[in-house]
Amino acid sequence: MSAPTSIIWFRLDLRLADNPAVDAAVAAGGAVVPVFIWAPNEEEEWPPGTASRWWLHHSLGAFAKELEAAGSRLVLRRGESIRILLSLCRETGAKNVFWNRRYEPACVERDRAVERALLAAGIRTSSFNGSLLYEPSGITTRAGTPFKVFTAFWRACLAVQNPPVPKPAPCRLSSPSGWPASLPLEELGLVQQESHAARLGDWWKPGTVGAWKQLDRFLNEGLSAYDEGRNRPDLPGTSRLSPHLHFGELSPRQVLHALQRHARESGLSETKWLRSQFVTELGWREFAHHLLWHYPHTRNKPLRAEFDRFPWRSDKKLLSAWQNGRTGYPIVDAGMRELVVTGWMHNRVRMIVASFLVKDLLITWRLGAEWFWERLVDADLANNTLGWQWSAGCGADAAPFFRIFNPVVQGMRFDPEGRYVRMWVPELAGMNARWIHCPWEAPESELRSAGISLGSDYPLPIVQHRIAREVALQAYLRLKSHRGDRLGVVDRTGGEIFGPGMKRGVRE
Repeated sequence: MSAPTSIIWFRLDLRLADNPAVDAAVAAGGAVVPVFIWAPNEEEEWPPGTASRWWLHHSLGAFAKELEAAGSRLVLRRGESIRILLSLCRETGAKNVFWNRRYEPACVERDRAVERALLAAGIRTSSFNGSLLYEPSGITTRAGTPFKVFTAFWRACLAVQNPPVPKPAPCRLSSPSGWPASLPLEELGLVQQESHAARLGDWWKPGTVGAWKQLDRFLNEGLSAYDEGRNRPDLPGTSRLSPHLHFGELSPRQVLHALQRHARESGLSETKWLRSQFVTELGWREFAHHLLWHYPHTRNKPLRAEFDRFPWRSDKKLLSAWQNGRTGYPIVDAGMRELVVTGWMHNRVRMIVASFLVKDLLITWRLGAEWFWERLVDADLANNTLGWQWSAGCGADAAPFFRIFNPVVQGMRFDPEGRYVRMWVPELAGMNARWIHCPWEAPESELRSAGISLGSDYPLPIVQHRIAREVALQAYLRLKSHRGDRLGVVDRTGGEIFGPGMKRGVRE
């Protein structure tokens, strides 16, 4: 008697190599039916944004070709996951459904409901960890509670046995005698031709081929200078792997072991490479998922409940100026324009623009998180939540609220020649580096020479940072006085591997 057919339910794991759900389906011995279901309504109030949908469309197209090379195909459906999976089991005679777990709260509940429905229908299910180095529920303090401080969390992770070596992709997948119907990719409606995402292909190549090219580029060109380069938006010093990791075109294990091989070839000891800054960024990605798993309410509410009372300002005009890169602060505007054009922003600049929104403008972190969610190709709920709550001072291991970035100082320090600003704010391209981060302080002769009329060609600052900082601090002190306790200073390292993560900056 032949082995029964197995369905692999793909989600954010669009690869064949190092994919435990794929390995389980192959080991089951029967035919394999790869399936992707577009069901954005099942992801609660955080369905994928426009840039994420663009990436998903192209990643699915690339993955379909990868499956075809393995003698298989990708079945695309749209609608309710439970209904479609039960239907596919009837159509194919499948007795097994395998998938890799997701850890967002709405997806956790959805997956539990799917499992119950399939088991009730006599279908065997198995789920696996295909997206993280460690299970979020498996790393706890000695008291068995979740970690809230990154350093202690990552130390506990490093004490666990290293994740196993990634498995290669299977050469072939056994096909069923007949394939179930599949929607054309275009009918999923992921891409809007007139949207801001229409030209993201000028900057990105979704899919495993693009992911490995990006990883190889970083290992050979960026890793050696990463500790400094990750803070310099004017230099190509970051990995830009975050969207590939989010969509599962690369697994963190594949990245970790590629780094290990590179370190070994470079003569680095295991201790040194494990504690390198870039490996630590993988740790921050793990920490973000750890927090969201244990504190699911943080996707919408602050972890530190006292910040529910913070007096955020409601000002659509100021919010729009921030969103569109028209604040009058060049480093902030450069970052926001880079985001609109490329679907990405350098991590150092993410910290700067986030600090500006929540502290200079006193606009809630939630509106910043929503804007990033819509615009980022690497939008990830765990990392987006961690990053914005860190910036607002209301999350785990957060920057104290009274650490307020000075956008001028930040620009001078991390874009000293103004190359990043000139790239994204071309109105200021003719400015001398001395004035490019504070054009309102430039002599009139300098402005005339650069062909700039402030307030016309480029806006004047929408707030005065010095005054805005004092207003923010007073609001914070009023909140603190109502609590009756002290908020300690936390100073942790940060980075860029997961994109939306925004951690650590110099004190101003």
